[in-house]
Amino acid sequence: MIANPLEQVALLLLGSALLLGLLRLLLGPTAPDRIVTADTLSVIVTAGLAVVALLLLNPVYLDVALIYGLLSFVGVVALARAIEGGRR
Repeated sequence: MIANPLEQVALLLLGSALLLGLLRLLLGPTAPDRIVTADTLSVIVTAGLAVVALLLLNPVYLDVALIYGLLSFVGVVALARAIEGGRR
């Protein structure tokens, strides 16, 4: 598994975005800020799984990324409804 420079840059950027997102998740002043950050982190992890699938030449990771993205979307919607109070 030797990554070309573009893949290395992608992993570096995703890793730094993940660290900054975790910092924002811990320091977010309000609950909605934390929920938006959690949604952003889930997108970053999904992109990371896609890059790993490319690196390992294994399409199974794309399936995992798809399921993870779907579950994280449902989770964020549930959290947003809980904060909103369940109103429609």
